[in-house]
Amino acid sequence: MLILRHGESEWNALGKWQGQANPPLTIKGQNQAKIAASNLNDTFDLIAASDLTRATETARIIANHQLKTDVSLHSELRERAAGPWEGLTRNEIEIKYPGAISKRLWPAGYEHDETVLQRVLPILHHFASLHEKILVVAHGGLIRALDRSLGAPDLPIPNLGGRWYQIGASVTYGEHINLVSANAEINVE
Repeated sequence: MLILRHGESEWNALGKWQGQANPPLTIKGQNQAKIAASNLNDTFDLIAASDLTRATETARIIANHQLKTDVSLHSELRERAAGPWEGLTRNEIEIKYPGAISKRLWPAGYEHDETVLQRVLPILHHFASLHEKILVVAHGGLIRALDRSLGAPDLPIPNLGGRWYQIGASVTYGEHINLVSANAEINVE
């Protein structure tokens, strides 16, 4: 199973924490998804996505380059809720909550890794019970929560980056992947 982060959203471009807010992709994000689709060497039996617009749009763009073009949408794959930090930049958070990010002092309404995993793992196991080659388009916070739970390196997840996982009786992590190079020329008209 490959789990990818969506393309650049309008709030990514502004440096805002999104959580479960629902900004769409930028033109750059749409182009990133097209590049990622052309860089995927696999054909997937299932393409699933978070029902948040940025992930849905990304998955549909990728699906247009696959034999199977249907995308199933799932609220369980949403980004973690970020409470009152949704819509704020890192600098705004630092001003309102000095040192909170570095000390991991999350505000009320912030969804912790354990809660994210409680809603994500059952659906991943369900997908794996029905399909062999699975692409999930979701969010960086979801991937990082899964990685931390498995002892994988806790790396930032760029847009259209992600990781391969084996989902069976247990979950194991595999190769980290970036489908769009940070240096890639993204044509924005």
